[in-house]
Amino acid sequence: MAVPKKRTSKQRKRKRRTHYKAETPTLNTCPRCGDPKQPHRVCPGCGYYRGEAVVEVDDI
Repeated sequence: MAVPKKRTSKQRKRKRRTHYKAETPTLNTCPRCGDPKQPHRVCPGCGYYRGEAVVEVDDI
């Protein structure tokens, strides 16, 4: 089994891990109500997906 010959320094480890970061979610506007929603998901504002009512949403 492969064993590292030398210890990986903090700097080298952190350089490699700079690309592991959280991305902001992509948001589109709902064509029905205009609220922001994630693509390919049911709109949390009106409960519609691709022109069909999928979830019943209660107005608060």
